Amino acid sequence: MLQLIIKISISLLIIVFCSWLSRKLPTLAGLISVMPLTGLLVLILVYLDNNGDRETMIAFTKASCWGILPSVLFFLAALLCFKAGWKLWPSVAVGSVVWIIGACVHQYFMNLHK
Repeated sequence: MLQLIIKISISLLIIVFCSWLSRKLPTLAGLISVMPLTGLLVLILVYLDNNGDRETMIAFTKASCWGILPSVLFFLAALLCFKAGWKLWPSVAVGSVVWIIGACVHQYFMNLHK
């Protein structure tokens, strides 16, 4: 239980910090929010949770590399919506739909090559 609380606390600290930083330096906050810091933390936790199992680490890092693409699609869709003058929620909704489609394609190809 303590391990779960630590995981949640670290995640919340990063999110709150990026939110605070975005008021002063939005471009830096955006960079930090998508940087490998989150991936690094999860990579460490996956390693610890799976006793360093090599196959699990390979599958996780491979899926993470390809998983970047749906995330990029989410932000591109949201960016285009914002540039078109859309409000937050419709932009997030469109970005989410695009991400879900990308994530389904991602999972299809990840499971195809098992």
